[in-house]
This record gives sequence, structure tokens and C-alpha cells, in this order.
Amino acid sequence: MKPDPSLLLEKAGIGLPLIGFYDAPDPEPFAPRIEPRKGRHGCVFEFYDHWLEGATLHITRENFGCPGCGNWLCGISSRSREDFVTFLAEAEGLRASRPLMHQWLDKEKPYSQTHSHLFIGPLKPDQYAWLKTVTFLVNPDQLSLLITGAYYHHSPEDPPAVLAPFGAGCMKLAPLFEDFNACQALIGATDIAMRQHLPSNILAFTATRPMFERLCSLDERSFLFKPFWKRLKKARGISERS
Repeated sequence: MKPDPSLLLEKAGIGLPLIGFYDAPDPEPFAPRIEPRKGRHGCVFEFYDHWLEGATLHITRENFGCPGCGNWLCGISSRSREDFVTFLAEAEGLRASRPLMHQWLDKEKPYSQTHSHLFIGPLKPDQYAWLKTVTFLVNPDQLSLLITGAYYHHSPEDPPAVLAPFGAGCMKLAPLFEDFNACQALIGATDIAMRQHLPSNILAFTATRPMFERLCSLDERSFLFKPFWKRLKKARGISERS
């Protein structure tokens, strides 16, 4: 049975669409689609407003927009390793030294596509078989709620339920997950290069399918219905019905 996020979204007050990352064989079910403008280095998150309008971003190895997206989502390198390190470590100052940036690149691997088409856009329940991750676009209070939910069934012996690794915005949609079958989530939209494309109060919480299903299973016994969350909503001037 496909998970139903409606109760979670209602209690959390999340009104922005959930964004799915799909690796699928057929583009047709993902209409309406939009593609990066060929020849232009556009960030995945530049399509935020299109997601709000119901459109899905369609990415292929032939057309991926930003070179970073091409590298991390499609495995297409458009610049040499040394040029990449120079850009990240020196031009943008994201690591203290070139060796440290090399070490990070050695560790992180691009997403390995199963099909020729990748899609990023509003959830499509009838395409659940091709879904890899689900991204919640949330404010800090809602992010706190989702982190709490991720640990609701968590045992101290389990691997961390939530991580906040360094990486490009698009990396946190898929490449930074080591196992899509693990019940895990990443705090995203922390890449300062892509945050200009989102409202200043919006962060991302990207969950694997198992984590998404776990979050959707939260019920009236959970903190969603308990005093801590009710008091936080009241402090924000949000009525219990909203």
C-alpha cells in the first residue's frame, strides 16, 4: 500500500508540495514536464516555482543544466578533476585546502542511474515504483518536527536516522544516500550556492522511501497530537485546526 502523507502534512502545517526524485523509464506519466534550457547552467532549484505550479523537471545525460547536476546526478564530468577542485576549493573557498577537497571527491560518488530519465517534481502516487526519495520543503519548526518523527521508531543501536552532510543541493536529493533501502533522511537546502532559489525560511528534509513510509505511519499516539507540538504552534500563533 502506498503511504498517505495527508495526516502528517495536516498536523505539521506543511502546505508546499512534496517533491519526489524519480529514476524512471517513461517520461509520459510525469507531464507536465519542464527541461533545463540547453546551453544554460541552470540549478535544479531554479525550478522551485515550477514545482509549485505542478510541473516536473526532466533531466537526462544529454540535458542536465548545471554541470554539478550533470556530475552528481548523471555521472557526466564537464570539467577536469583539477579544474573542479580549483573551482570548489579556491574560487569558492569551500574547503581549507585542495587536498581536503580531493579527499571529499574521492569519498562521494555520483548517483548511478537505472533508467535514462530522472524526474524531480511533485509526488505522483501512481509512479511510486520509480520513486527514490521524497523531499519536504519546510520551515525550521516543521524541520524539527520531521527530525523528531525520523527518530520516533529509532533504536540507539540503529545508524543515524538523520544526517546533514556537506554537498551541493542536488546531491542531497539522491547521491549522498548510501542505501536507498535504509530508513534515513538528509537535511538539505544548506548549499549556499542554491539557497538563492528558495524563500529564506525554507529548508529541505529528504527521506528515502522507507523513511517516508515511517513518517506517514505517525498517528494519534505520537507527538503530532501531544502538548509539545501544540504549544509550539500556539507560540507561533497557529490555531490547532490549521
